[in-house]
Amino acid sequence: MSPVPTDEIYQKYLQKALSEINELGDEIAQAAGSDRVPVVPTGHPLADVMLVKHAPQPSELQEGVAFYGRAGQAILKSLQRLHVDPLAIYGTNCLKFLGAGEEQSRRWLVRELHIVQPKLVVVMGEEARQFLNEVEFPLSRQLEPAPGELQRFTPTVEALCVPDIDASLDEQAAKTGFWNAFKPLGAWWAELPPY
Repeated sequence: MSPVPTDEIYQKYLQKALSEINELGDEIAQAAGSDRVPVVPTGHPLADVMLVKHAPQPSELQEGVAFYGRAGQAILKSLQRLHVDPLAIYGTNCLKFLGAGEEQSRRWLVRELHIVQPKLVVVMGEEARQFLNEVEFPLSRQLEPAPGELQRFTPTVEALCVPDIDASLDEQAAKTGFWNAFKPLGAWWAELPPY
């Protein structure tokens, strides 16, 4: 029996991840009901980097997509400056719609972490950090409020805490603070072994 080609194995994992993300999206949409807009994640379902913010902004609620609008544009520009492939990024919110229960939202985030299996989680803002610390993810460690410092989240996943992107867009000092904390992503990315 000959070995299965690596590309074929990857395609199987990708199909499984897409199916699971779609199932999760359907479940979130059902929980949101007809009167609230669920905000679905954006990006690659097997991304190396997962961006996590606490709650959707009005533009995200209007479009139903995480990181839609100013925050998404700022992230895209930052990724380009750091030479990080935006196609290797997955972005989500802790809360998936207005009025989402925190306990249910934590379970959804755990499922996303299991599906995506990122190598790095970029935690945006103090509320997102506290939320992630309350998630019961296997072998996870509490994340410290240490912007710009890589931390071990699990034995196989690192974390980078940065200021909330949505709160960092209007003042130059806040933009600079976000950028300085986000920059280590570039060095981390450059050290990733090629596939």
